Amino acid sequence: MAVFTPVSDVEARNFLSAYDLGDLIALTPIAEGVENTNYALQAGAGRFVLTLFEGRTDAAALPFCLGLTDWLAQAGLPTAQPVRDRSGAWLGVLNGRSAAVVEWLSGAWPRDPSPVQAQAAGAMLARMHLSAADYPGRRANPVGPVAWRALAQRIATRVRGQGLDHDRAMLDRVEAALIELGDPFTDDLPVGAVHADYFPDNVLFQGDAVSGVIDFYFACTGPLAYDLAIALSAWGFDGAGRPSPDILRAFRSGYDSIRPLSAAEAAALPRLGRAAALRFTLTRLHDRVFHDPSNLVTPKDPAAFLARLDYWR
Repeated sequence: MAVFTPVSDVEARNFLSAYDLGDLIALTPIAEGVENTNYALQAGAGRFVLTLFEGRTDAAALPFCLGLTDWLAQAGLPTAQPVRDRSGAWLGVLNGRSAAVVEWLSGAWPRDPSPVQAQAAGAMLARMHLSAADYPGRRANPVGPVAWRALAQRIATRVRGQGLDHDRAMLDRVEAALIELGDPFTDDLPVGAVHADYFPDNVLFQGDAVSGVIDFYFACTGPLAYDLAIALSAWGFDGAGRPSPDILRAFRSGYDSIRPLSAAEAAALPRLGRAAALRFTLTRLHDRVFHDPSNLVTPKDPAAFLARLDYWR
């Protein structure tokens, strides 16, 4: 269960007293997610999500993230608008954490996406890139090359100090790939606000139509093609990291139908795919090595993302 900071009904009522949402009816923990604490919130005014932002989420970046979801929603895209309190603020503090209320989006994420759903998801990502082109906010990538190397160093201290041979073998391969890759973001590629975590569990569907895009808390300013590379890496592979050619083709087709890549972006895509594979291998390996059993979250397997390196080569 993705609840790192428990919230009682009394605490939720006190927090919600700053909002015009009516009485609290129900507060239910949301069992999915690995970064922040989320509750489904039923109040007099309807259904919402209450999110408490945990350690990896930079509180200073939250106005950028919430502002982007609001910007896209204002453009007619299915992103969750944040709810302002009576003072006009999107953010408050609950149990020592920055916290926000956003609207509830209907739908379910696809456990086994079909090519039709992958094509729709690709088209939606392209629409988001176009709609965010004029978004004025800026945020440096919080999990870029500098962070990768810092994560690798922190993992190395742990696995080599404790003799974790399995994780050490994986880390050795990651470190070699980091040296080989260098800085993958030196090209002069189109840049804008990107989701940076466009996984199937962050895209909701009703039937084969996208009904919602959620969890923008890794959103940042970066190459649009890198966002596509992350999404392809997330959607186009099975649980063991084996490519699913039909899904990869469908997702790319959907994206290109709305925003075709330039020749330079297409040429850079394999390198950006390797960057995406390394980024998520490192964060997942870090979460496994430093897993706190008291947190009721099962770390995701980093090996499945490391396997994507071979495809992108």
